[in-house]
Amino acid sequence: MKIIIDDKIPYIRGAFEGVAEVVYLPGSKTTPEIVKNADAIVTRTRTSCNEKLLAGSTVKYIATATIGYDHIDTDYCDKAGITWTNAPGCNSKSVEQYIASTLMVLAERRNLRLKDLCIGVVGVGNVGSKVANVCRILGMKVLLNDPPRERVEGSQEFVDIHQVMEEADIITLHVPLNLQGEDATFHLGNDYFLSALKRKPILINSCRGEVIETNAVKKGIKTGRLSGFVCDCWENEPDIDLELLAITELATPHIAGYSKDGKATGTRMSVHAISDYFGLELDNWQPTDIESPSQPLIELNGEGMNEQEIISKAILSTYDIRNDDSQFRKDTTLFEQLRGDYPVRREFPAYTLHAIHVEREVLEKLKKFGFKIKE
Repeated sequence: MKIIIDDKIPYIRGAFEGVAEVVYLPGSKTTPEIVKNADAIVTRTRTSCNEKLLAGSTVKYIATATIGYDHIDTDYCDKAGITWTNAPGCNSKSVEQYIASTLMVLAERRNLRLKDLCIGVVGVGNVGSKVANVCRILGMKVLLNDPPRERVEGSQEFVDIHQVMEEADIITLHVPLNLQGEDATFHLGNDYFLSALKRKPILINSCRGEVIETNAVKKGIKTGRLSGFVCDCWENEPDIDLELLAITELATPHIAGYSKDGKATGTRMSVHAISDYFGLELDNWQPTDIESPSQPLIELNGEGMNEQEIISKAILSTYDIRNDDSQFRKDTTLFEQLRGDYPVRREFPAYTLHAIHVEREVLEKLKKFGFKIKE
């Protein structure tokens, strides 16, 4: 059998070589000619898996090593008998870390006490659930909005979007991109949404670019409907709106989920899915040689610091969003290069804290983030 693999997918080399012919190439070079006699494709979001690519091919299975799958024409695949899978939740803890870093930077810049703030989490799946948990650990009031889950589970835990619009000081979006239907999210952040905001919140988009309407958000920032905008996902990537970038508080090139842990998990899920489908007996395969953090031990002296400052130091020691923001603004034409050559970022469980002058209650909170504590 023959498998076509995006060469930017980490840790996958060697996984299939013993059972298949494997071709590694950039996503942009995955053409109809290349996939014509392939059995499977392992891809990322930059390759459109549609009729144009797949018609007349022998492809039977597509695995995308990503949470999102709007780059796969699922209707066409269903009609053509092509099975597909994504990697739900693979980078959820990476986005959790990204949002935690964002909150800490915003709190520092704006002198905010997070315990005094209300955050609206729109979309409470694998990612949104972890983000909500982080915010609860930080003592924030958390509003959960997820209509599909609410219909199944009832309204006890959830609020409608209008309550989020009225009460939230920060709104963070974690929805899939649905172009139509009852749960359409395309241009969710439009003029209507922004005009209904009551508390001039900070808006964070780390899910899909098209969930926000660029001109509406620019207008919202300029008129003060939004007090700030943090953006990882942009419309028309990589050709982003530079005017929006200029007025965005924190801007990154679609890397919120780019921890090495998240990438390794997405790769593992894809390999296991293809193995299961074709009976390749690779169900125990695991990624190896995941890079360690440059400084896995964090020295944390809490003397003279309050709880939020201690937690902030721990979080920002693992990942400081300002570094990605700075690199991105230097040259936005490097959007894809910054993603493809993204440096090592490990999630909280890869770090050990050696803490002194830190109260037990705060240490317990840091453990809930996933940190190991050196006694």
